Amino acid sequence: MAKLTQEEILSYLDEATILELNELVKAIEEKYGVSAAAPVAVAAGAGEAVADAAPASVTVTLTGVGETKVAVIKVVREITGLGLVDAKKLVDSAPAELKKDIPADEAEEIKKKLMEAGATVDIK
Repeated sequence: MAKLTQEEILSYLDEATILELNELVKAIEEKYGVSAAAPVAVAAGAGEAVADAAPASVTVTLTGVGETKVAVIKVVREITGLGLVDAKKLVDSAPAELKKDIPADEAEEIKKKLMEAGATVDIK
C-alpha cells in the first residue's frame, strides 16, 4: 500500500461526506482503541471545576425595600424594564425574584444599585 501524503489525506477529508467521516472515526476508534469523545470529557471536567468555584448563573432576589421605596422602584424599573405599576407591585411583594439565571458579575452590579437605593438583596 502506498503511503499517503498529508495533503492527500486533507483533500479526502474535504471531499468526504458526513456519513463517510463518521464511518472513518468509528474505524479509527476500533482499530486503535481510542475515543473521539475523550477531549470533550476532559473539557467538561475542567468546566465542572470552574463551576464549583463560582456559580455560572445566579438569581437576584429583592428581600427588603428599606425606607426609600420610591428610589428602589426606580432601580427595579431600570433593571427589569417593567412599567411603574408593575415595578411597584414587584417591590411591594418583596421578597421577590428580580432576575433569574444571570451571570454573577451582572448580579453584583444589580445588587450594588439596589443597595445604593436602600434595598436589601440576596444573590443565590
